[in-house]
Amino acid sequence: MPPKTPLVLSFDTAAAHCAAALVSGDRILGATSEPMTKGQAERLIPLLEELLEGAGKSWADVDLIAVGIGPGNFTGVRISVSTARGLALSLGIPAVGVSVFEALAYGTKGFVKITRDARRGMVFSQEFEDGAPIAEPTLSEGEVLSPDAEVDPAKLAFCAVGKDGSVPPAPLYLRSADAALPSDPPPRILP
Repeated sequence: MPPKTPLVLSFDTAAAHCAAALVSGDRILGATSEPMTKGQAERLIPLLEELLEGAGKSWADVDLIAVGIGPGNFTGVRISVSTARGLALSLGIPAVGVSVFEALAYGTKGFVKITRDARRGMVFSQEFEDGAPIAEPTLSEGEVLSPDAEVDPAKLAFCAVGKDGSVPPAPLYLRSADAALPSDPPPRILP
């Protein structure tokens, strides 16, 4: 009997969207992407349930979670990664992190440098050869000359198959959070 083709549920909220796909082997059983600048945390699980139901599948059928780990919106990355880790733990299956760069480079031939707008005159970038990374991701000064391509959630799934699922996914932060430290001094702890 041939080995079972894994059913991969993939999703990403690192950009101004809530995107997900359900993939089995090289077949895309369903994919969706909803533009949104906020509300991804509330929409993600219902979106995943709708995707599973539309394909006639349930949570128990899922063999692997693939999640976009960024770089991207700090809060969006945290939403995706924490949801993937929670689902993997509750379902007893692996979760694999896939960078935006890996997904955009998937299936490319030859040398390609993937760039993403990091705002404030900065760009995120990584170089690939035939879809495989040949350099670490970076944050540098510069401008992206063309609009950021939307990440195809199915490519997250394709990239995740065969990756090590023994280590939980972690966010790919190339810049620290924009949150400001509180201006009030910390409370004094009494002995």
